[in-house]
Amino acid sequence: MIGRTDFTDRTAFDSKGLDELKQSARNNSPDAIKGAAQQFEALFMNMMLKSMRQAGGQDGVFDSEQSRMYTSMLDQQLSQTMAKKGVGLADVLVRQLSNNAMNQALEADTGGSPGNPASSASVRGINTYLDNLKFEQMPASAPKTAFTGPNHVREFQEKLTAHAEQASQETGIPAKFMLGQAALESGWGRREIKTADGSSSHNIFGMKATKGWKGKTVDAVTTEYVNGVAQRRVEKFRAYDTYADAFKDYAKLITKNPRYENVIANSKDASSFAQGLQKAGYATDPEYANKLTKIIKNSLST
Repeated sequence: MIGRTDFTDRTAFDSKGLDELKQSARNNSPDAIKGAAQQFEALFMNMMLKSMRQAGGQDGVFDSEQSRMYTSMLDQQLSQTMAKKGVGLADVLVRQLSNNAMNQALEADTGGSPGNPASSASVRGINTYLDNLKFEQMPASAPKTAFTGPNHVREFQEKLTAHAEQASQETGIPAKFMLGQAALESGWGRREIKTADGSSSHNIFGMKATKGWKGKTVDAVTTEYVNGVAQRRVEKFRAYDTYADAFKDYAKLITKNPRYENVIANSKDASSFAQGLQKAGYATDPEYANKLTKIIKNSLST
């Protein structure tokens, strides 16, 4: 047996807290069932709060992707506080989990530890329950969205929105703006830069392999504008193992390179963001800002 662990102050959907709950279950902690039930009650309360906000509408003057993200975080913490006081659901779940564990122990031919067959069955039941709970959780930074538009646009957003939301937290740039830029650079993922064997380089932002780049590279044909005239040339581009790595590298570039200070400062609207990127020299296409603004405003789900 390990010592008593206080799970009541955990933030809602805390994955570390859920892992500790599972560890407590493996060590036969009497708090494991109670903690699992309380986390589920917090999840239930969060769903209620989310439904109430959606019913009330969120399209106000001050509504933005950032405000919705922080509202979601607030709801998660409120749900945890409400679950701590309890609405009765956790008590019902405690009784159910306890009964299920005992029934498994009584029915099992083997698997119970010597002298305490209920112990092993209880651990299996609680951990299965916690696995399901962890699967159901939604991170505050990436709430589910019903994407609209053509199939290729919906698929693009579904694949990359979570990464864009994470990069948004690091840069302060709305996720929608970064998705728009990734869409422009890659043709909604249909013109992604490929490696020599035909696999994806995951370079969704068209990031070139500059002198300071120490990672993998790939050669690709690109269009550059010199004095307004388009020219085709072969350039070295960065290659990543995952799209998450591509968004992390993009976030690093935007936040660390002094060239892009004004991009972050002027990312309150799509047009300013796009114009800032062009002025900073992200792309040589003279129509880059206009193209990006149109994608952000007209093609992406809000």
